[in-house]
Amino acid sequence: QVQLVESGGGLVQPGESLRLSCAASMSRGFFSNYDMGWYRQAPGKQRELVMAITSGGSTIYADSVKGRFTISRDNAKNTVYLQMNSLKPEDTAVYYCNRYNSANNYWSWGQGTQVTVSS
Repeated sequence: QVQLVESGGGLVQPGESLRLSCAASMSRGFFSNYDMGWYRQAPGKQRELVMAITSGGSTIYADSVKGRFTISRDNAKNTVYLQMNSLKPEDTAVYYCNRYNSANNYWSWGQGTQVTVSS
């Protein structure tokens, strides 16, 4: 079973930046085959897709983060990153990574990393 470990969250002020990391435990060489996504869940809301990156490097994003967030991956490290700039209070949520696919076929969710944007 793949384990996902997210890190990099914290408390920041509006307009500041954070970089999230997500490491997947799997044998080298397999991670590159998977499309990966960053998701977030705010209190009282459903989990939503923030950004995704395909195995070929194409990206998908939610309109709410367009122009502010960037997703990248390092297949050699089995890691996907989320660079978040110009953070807003409405970005406050627990952020998770997982597979990205139309069948909603996910690995077990990690513990996530809390991002709080507040002045």
